[in-house]
Amino acid sequence: MTHHVILGSGPAGVIAAETIRKQAPLDEITLIGDEPEPSYSRMAIPYLLMGNIDESGTYLRKSPTHFTDLKINLLLDPVRSVQAATKSIVLKSGKTVTFDTLLIATGSHPVSPPIPGIQSDGVHTCWTLEDARAIAALAQPGARVLQLGAGFIGCIIMEALASRGVKLSVVEMGDRMVPRMMGPVAGGMIRDWVESKGVDVFTSTKVESIQPGKPLQVKLSNGKTMLADLVISAAGVRPAIGFLEESGILCLLGVLTDEHLQTNVPGIYAAGDCAEAFDKVSGKTMVSAIQPNASEQARIAANNMVAFARGQSAKAVLKGVTQINVLDTLGLISASFGDWQGVPGGEHVELTDQAAGKHLSLQFKDDVLIGCNCVGWTQHVGAMRGLVEGQIKLGAWKDKLLNDPTRLVEAYQAAAHGQADWSGAHDKHKR
Repeated sequence: MTHHVILGSGPAGVIAAETIRKQAPLDEITLIGDEPEPSYSRMAIPYLLMGNIDESGTYLRKSPTHFTDLKINLLLDPVRSVQAATKSIVLKSGKTVTFDTLLIATGSHPVSPPIPGIQSDGVHTCWTLEDARAIAALAQPGARVLQLGAGFIGCIIMEALASRGVKLSVVEMGDRMVPRMMGPVAGGMIRDWVESKGVDVFTSTKVESIQPGKPLQVKLSNGKTMLADLVISAAGVRPAIGFLEESGILCLLGVLTDEHLQTNVPGIYAAGDCAEAFDKVSGKTMVSAIQPNASEQARIAANNMVAFARGQSAKAVLKGVTQINVLDTLGLISASFGDWQGVPGGEHVELTDQAAGKHLSLQFKDDVLIGCNCVGWTQHVGAMRGLVEGQIKLGAWKDKLLNDPTRLVEAYQAAAHGQADWSGAHDKHKR
């Protein structure tokens, strides 16, 4: 009997296991996780901290017998190493598991910055349910909370903390908030908005040391020393693939895969936050750690694992890696898509209305919108995504957008749906 093994019991692992079971009712499936919790979504943790849901609201599947019902073996045992040559996995307990096909879906883990005192009591990441419990105990109304990092994940955590009534300060070493999602103007607008909501923000600032105690003493590079009842480390994440050293599986930033999500070793696949997947749109491999990618990659990898086990060629193909971030920062909506920083030789237009708290930036390569970002301009988000991901040729609409970037919805309707006559009439009407 074919044995499919999946490392990681998050969204990618769960969807892959279910997909394999659907395609191969009699094959053996083992799902290996490393947390003593039912499979859950990390993306739900901020909503747990806000009090919108309880812990069971984070669970990916509601029935406690879900995996048993599907005859999926669930193992809670961290992975120590993988050997591609012998098709074997050694677990932390010392147990060895062999496989016919393997999916690596171990996700990512928080980066621990090299700061003296970062391991002190009262310093937490916000990544697991265990973290959430510790944060909830300390983040009481009026508590002094210092957050290290104001990237995408940091801003989501910040929203949850602010809702708990804490006195919040945020330290970001970049020169603006969400520096990997927004340029200086947009990042500055988000900072101004957050500060108007009562959060202290220190950009271009590093945490130099954390002195243990109650309260913690946090020394900043700007000369300030802050007192904190809780420090949250949100300094980013990276693929959780350390156990693959000397495995024979090729890794760069993540586990390197082709358009079928297969690694350099036939029968071994990767999906989700740990996978470095080939993006047809950009022609590059990339890690894009968002749940829609994890779900899609898991389905594709699972279908190809079943095909491989049956001696068939892979049919399922990854169309692209979604590069999309939509962020709600204390009520201010911002979004970025694709190559928002642009490419050499490309054209660019941006529009800023500081008074209204709105910013829009579009990046073109030839007559294709390859990337964009916006702050406070929610009505364009669907059109932005459609144009960037669809790689739609805009033709004459590119020049119209360079003149007036707010006409994105019309451009999308005209270029994507062939409503050229309607758009032409609109232009005549404007004249």
